[in-house]
Amino acid sequence: MNTARSEAWFARAQSRIPGGVNSPVRAFKAVGGAPRFIARGQGSRLFDIDGNAYIDYVGSWGPLILGHGHAAVSEAVRAALEDGTSFGAPTEREVELAELIAQIMPSMEMSRLVNSGTEATMSALRLARGFTGRELTVKFEGCYHGHVDSLLVKAGSGMATLGIADTAGVPAGFAASTIALPFNSVAAAEQAFQRHGGKIACVIVEPVAGNMGCVPPLPGFLEALRELTARHGALLIFDEVMTGFRLGLGGAQQRFGIRPDLTTLGKIIGGGLPLAAYGGRADVMKRVAPLGPVYQAGTLSGNPLAVAAGLAALRYLRDHPEIYGELERRAAQLCACPPPQVTVNRAGSMFTFFFTGRPVTDWESARQCDTERFARFFHHLLERGVYLPPSQFEAGFVSAAHSEEDIRRTVEAAREFFEAAAPPPSNP
Repeated sequence: MNTARSEAWFARAQSRIPGGVNSPVRAFKAVGGAPRFIARGQGSRLFDIDGNAYIDYVGSWGPLILGHGHAAVSEAVRAALEDGTSFGAPTEREVELAELIAQIMPSMEMSRLVNSGTEATMSALRLARGFTGRELTVKFEGCYHGHVDSLLVKAGSGMATLGIADTAGVPAGFAASTIALPFNSVAAAEQAFQRHGGKIACVIVEPVAGNMGCVPPLPGFLEALRELTARHGALLIFDEVMTGFRLGLGGAQQRFGIRPDLTTLGKIIGGGLPLAAYGGRADVMKRVAPLGPVYQAGTLSGNPLAVAAGLAALRYLRDHPEIYGELERRAAQLCACPPPQVTVNRAGSMFTFFFTGRPVTDWESARQCDTERFARFFHHLLERGVYLPPSQFEAGFVSAAHSEEDIRRTVEAAREFFEAAAPPPSNP
């Protein structure tokens, strides 16, 4: 596979962009080699600047549930572009999107649009502290909630990929306001509330972790968080930036039957454009300025192009509910029958191949994986035209654009790797 142009552009990028990329995991540091510079995407495919085509399981890290260049989304953006790119004033589409979100996710009685998942979680935490008058946040090891200062504590994702324990530049006082607990541990959560219950403003959790790889909740875990927060007067925040509209139209909260107090959304909500939101109970959201004392603002919030794309994507998903059954079926086919020493976790259309023979239920079990073997697996598939996330600690995504043939080709490429790596049979 010729990658000369990507390699040349990567070398050029490194002189002007830190690490040559605008988000760390794109740099291929965990798997080696030069990242592919992408020219375009269509359907289930990415095409790099060298002319190579790949079956894409990154999907812009989750937003592209309908695939690249979906007609409904593209047409909505083209139509909105005719009206203008940014106004810094209210638009009808913003109201329509807030109404649609409330229809799809009843817990989000009111919502505020922002520009990124990081901005959404940062704002939700500030709101939780302002509403409760408390300062402590509970989060879970391996869960990434954007690069919010107080949440970059055992945050998985790109930090795990790069081997960064926490991060420089965060004041100790910020980190001290965060209690990091093992994901899926009800006992740890109970102990934290026994010790600090009156000081805890909120618990924030990815209901299905996607930033230490895909790690679903164990039975009873989310239910326990709901009960503990309600009993102690803290707010439960579901970070559904990744799971929202993906695990089902109503996200993880619909799938697991848990109603959080606040929810953060991103990725699919923007249909592939930069858009996010936080929202929840009306009595909580009414504390946000200009109604209340918790300030949050953004010049480009509710950008008309992004809102148009998000509306088109969500309306299409609402009107075609059969998509979710098809996503579930194809993802199950992709993840069926892993070989020994490989654990495959899947929740809906999210998945991860973990190179370990043990179950992966939290950050400690995820970090025991053979990352060198994953890197070889990644490059084996890449050379055969299959593009997985370039890190053991990131989830992959199946889209509605993936065909039966895409899944078959991917399974065959994976099987080829596993069979080549398997020890020869012993003599009878």
